[in-house]
Amino acid sequence: MQLHKLKIGNVELENNIILAPMAGITDLPFRLICKNYGAGAVCTEMVSAKALMYGDEKTKLLLNTKGEKRPVIVQIFGSDIEAMKVASKYVEPIADIIDINMGCPAPKVVKNGDGSKLLLDIDLAVNIAEEVVKTVSKPVTVKIRKGWDSNHIVYEELGKRLEEVGVQAITIHGRTREEYFGGECDLEAIKKLKEILTIPVIGNGNIKNEKDALKMFEYTKADGIMVARGALRKSIYL
Repeated sequence: MQLHKLKIGNVELENNIILAPMAGITDLPFRLICKNYGAGAVCTEMVSAKALMYGDEKTKLLLNTKGEKRPVIVQIFGSDIEAMKVASKYVEPIADIIDINMGCPAPKVVKNGDGSKLLLDIDLAVNIAEEVVKTVSKPVTVKIRKGWDSNHIVYEELGKRLEEVGVQAITIHGRTREEYFGGECDLEAIKKLKEILTIPVIGNGNIKNEKDALKMFEYTKADGIMVARGALRKSIYL
């Protein structure tokens, strides 16, 4: 049975299928729908740490969880350690789990050194995670890609170091930043990360239907899966 409860730190999810954070998509109404249809946990849109540090009101609106069934994952992003500490403390009362984005490939995110750009600076990435873990009492997780490009495949080293500093689970998208969302998801990378870590590993990439989900589970032995664009398919064709 692939579907089962999943414990991340001290938080137990009803099942191990998680709705991924998607900018402009995973707002409160969409999260409520996905939770109603059985998602074990849902994630907010990614929230800028610097925007929270500077008190941006529009950014705060992304954190509306009114009427939402727990648990809720709040994802923050940034490369400034102080901003990430401030942001994690700000979202702590709202979140059951705090996720750090180290995988977003969008140029407007990468150009500021955030998201997947952190895959080129493992020391900084680990320092950010370590400081956030020290700042909050909620479980901290990280979402990564397997690397920046074919010359910078870093998921094994990064995964091990993130576990060492107290990260409670890692979601890995089986592509590099250079690949964006093209080509095939590298299930072998997800499988290998699962083999070398003791914390939960959540597989992400190319999960569009039940067959894809089963393939991800069976091949990688991942503890859970994270569904992103696949969650939109029914709404697109209505």
